[in-house]
Amino acid sequence: MIARADGTRVWVPETTVAILERAATERPNVLALICGERELSYREYADAVSGLASRLVDAGATGRTVAIVLRNSIEICIAMFAVHAAGATAAALNPDYTKSELAPMFADAQPVVTLTHDDLADRVTALCPGEIWTDLETLPPVLTSLPAIADESIATLQFTGGTTGRPKGVMLSHRAIATNVAQREAVVPSNFGDERIICVMPLFHIFAMAMGLHLAAYAAGTLVILPRYRPDWVMDAIERYAITRFPAGPTVFNSLLGFDGLDRARLSTVRCAYSGSAPLAHDTLTRWEAATGIPIYEGYGQSEAGPILTHHGPGMTLKQGSVGPALPGTEIGIVGGDVGEIRARAPQIMTGYLDRPDETAAALNDGWLYTGDIGRIDADGYLFIEDRKKDMVIVGGYNVYPREIDEVLMAHPDIVEAAAIGVPDAYRGEVIWAFIVGDLSEAAVLERCEAALVRYKHPNTIRFIRALPRTSVGKIDKQALKVMARADIEGRQNVA
Repeated sequence: MIARADGTRVWVPETTVAILERAATERPNVLALICGERELSYREYADAVSGLASRLVDAGATGRTVAIVLRNSIEICIAMFAVHAAGATAAALNPDYTKSELAPMFADAQPVVTLTHDDLADRVTALCPGEIWTDLETLPPVLTSLPAIADESIATLQFTGGTTGRPKGVMLSHRAIATNVAQREAVVPSNFGDERIICVMPLFHIFAMAMGLHLAAYAAGTLVILPRYRPDWVMDAIERYAITRFPAGPTVFNSLLGFDGLDRARLSTVRCAYSGSAPLAHDTLTRWEAATGIPIYEGYGQSEAGPILTHHGPGMTLKQGSVGPALPGTEIGIVGGDVGEIRARAPQIMTGYLDRPDETAAALNDGWLYTGDIGRIDADGYLFIEDRKKDMVIVGGYNVYPREIDEVLMAHPDIVEAAAIGVPDAYRGEVIWAFIVGDLSEAAVLERCEAALVRYKHPNTIRFIRALPRTSVGKIDKQALKVMARADIEGRQNVA
């Protein structure tokens, strides 16, 4: 049982499909999706999902993986629920990824069908071992009966980067995802049939799925989808559709605080905002609340955790620097002292990494997920994130693994050595710096990155040096590089 602080029970669906089915049954005429000039009611939404799911069953997708390479649109919402309804596993991939970034994901997932846009088909044709479907809005409905879905079956294959440079497929069951939706609901309750949620985040991202796609359906609310983030579009949409909930990453809140069109009166319908995917600076939180009067409830999690582990909510003390207490049914522990690696045990935890038994064993031990993050828990049970154990950078809410950038740079014939690091940035949280030994121009480095990496992985700053610093055992000393970057930034600030 999952309950709110007042003891009232929260509905826990068995599958993600059940969430949409309830909304379509109880609120069939409520607007479910709005994207530009297109709108769908919950009845139309459910019919579209059933139609696409039936076609997927006929294509033999049940029990196999379907890749979803779609931009923010009504189609990606339909696709996510349809793949689940077909008894298949959904692998949502970044449509901005290059072929070289997508290739290992396709190789691991082996999708029987790939759902994508017409203009992206060429990018995935050589990678997809199965069929490619485009123009999803024109697919005719069919009447194939849909399979029963076991709650322990894998609903989603969420790819996340790794310190090895190769992405790993996180396997999340229907039970894990559906339970996590209910856990979030217990802490930050929604009003059934009376919510309008804006989605500015990319819907392939697990945070957008949890706090946009699934939250809207659970509340039988309206999801207003923007194709991408622009501050004027956000303000216009909030006012036009009387948005009540605003999930976003810290970069969006920072951007809006610097936007001349930020108007408290136009935000009057927003009940709360949610922040996730990257640490929220206390300065951003206080400035946002002072400017808008809207509380931001911050949470913490990762793809391996379905994705939410802790969250602030109404009525809670908002502690500076904390990401809140554990969700109901979630145990959070610290390994190795008062400050140490964060581990979690909960029903929303992943089943494991696809075809990665060694990495699964390293992450899952005796039912505990070892997160790779360093933190502490205070006397009230609030979690504070202190550091990261694994070599990972969060750029504007996206996880970036420097090892992957290192390998891309080292493949350039004129680069002798290269090392990428994360450097704190007031706007994006962190940015990438690349230190390079080689005889080439900065333009040549960026050209190499353009060909192999999505834009948010590109170095923000490139430094050419004679040799990379090394530790006593001969490894590249990235801590020394971070000291060099900090000295560089401080030197420029002093000059200014």
